[in-house]
Amino acid sequence: MDVDGGRSCGEKNCGLTSGFPEDCSNQECHWEEPMFGLIELVCVTVIYIPLMLFGLLGNILTILVVWLRPHMRTSTYLYLSSMAVSDLLILLLLPLDLYKLWRPRPWPLGDLACKLTMFLSECCTFCTILHITFLSLERYLAVCWPITAKTVVTRRRTRAIIGCLWLSAAVSAAPVLVMVGVEDGGFTMGGGEKESRHMDGETDKRECRCTHFAISSGLLSAMMILSNLYFLVPLCILGVVYSLIGRTLWLRPKSSRRDQSHRNTVKMLGVIVLAFVLCWLPFHVGRTIFSLSLVFSDTYAPPDTHLYFLYYLSQYFNLVSSVLFYLSAAVNPLLYNLMSARYRHAVRSLIRTQSHAQARRMHTLTVHHSTTTL
Repeated sequence: MDVDGGRSCGEKNCGLTSGFPEDCSNQECHWEEPMFGLIELVCVTVIYIPLMLFGLLGNILTILVVWLRPHMRTSTYLYLSSMAVSDLLILLLLPLDLYKLWRPRPWPLGDLACKLTMFLSECCTFCTILHITFLSLERYLAVCWPITAKTVVTRRRTRAIIGCLWLSAAVSAAPVLVMVGVEDGGFTMGGGEKESRHMDGETDKRECRCTHFAISSGLLSAMMILSNLYFLVPLCILGVVYSLIGRTLWLRPKSSRRDQSHRNTVKMLGVIVLAFVLCWLPFHVGRTIFSLSLVFSDTYAPPDTHLYFLYYLSQYFNLVSSVLFYLSAAVNPLLYNLMSARYRHAVRSLIRTQSHAQARRMHTLTVHHSTTTL
């Protein structure tokens, strides 16, 4: 995030332009966000834009395939289509995140837009995790308890569960509406606000950020714990569930056609879960480091070099983990296509049908135009 770090310390030599403070034992040294260089920002932009376009196309195709092809409306693909909606919303927020990387201040869209975008991002994050967890539990029932699954797992119940998952994610993310807002982006390491005036005049330093109230009240710490639990608890559940599924399939004879279908589905979901863990673990680690840096800066004064190091580390760590976060939202349709012949066939069928319909419409228009001309 582009910040003019050197001027914020006045005549003190705080060394912010070179990355870390050399002498910030005085409370007048202000904590600014690190300046990402042009090379870093261009590299991230070059990755973000194709990732967004690829992800939007893939997730829209997944939603259309499930809802326009009745045979694809199984409980598994109902979960996957709902997860595609969540991933689609995450990717639609990507341009705003990219804008904030290039120009973090001033925030141009107002306080309400700040709260809603941050809430939507957090809600979709929780929702994706819940979908992967419940989808894996559904597969566990189908493989390990097939008779029970036939009576328990129905399309109607699956739709009801999906609705409950979205509601639970929204309730869990609701504190974000209080936590974030448009505030002056500059503050001292000891927690006090600083003047938003530079040597060349007054500048607008308002940004969409975690508020001082959220940091001082402990709300940020509580939300950090909840976010980590949302990742760690499902991770443990997924580990147990796939161990039990693997054990069951291993002990069964491999001649059963139904078991072969289960194996293919479980392989696909296993790859999805692996991609989820690899992409989201750095994201949660980076957010935890960043939250700790904010909490410690508000608790301890005067600041020291360790807190500055923690803050700057979190910023660059988050830059990399955000790419993995959006990769996770974009890569799932590719995994479906690689791992599921059924999905590939449905996508080809949908594209072929749409192409034929478009050709028929063009032919009709051409004939109508020729008739009218004659």
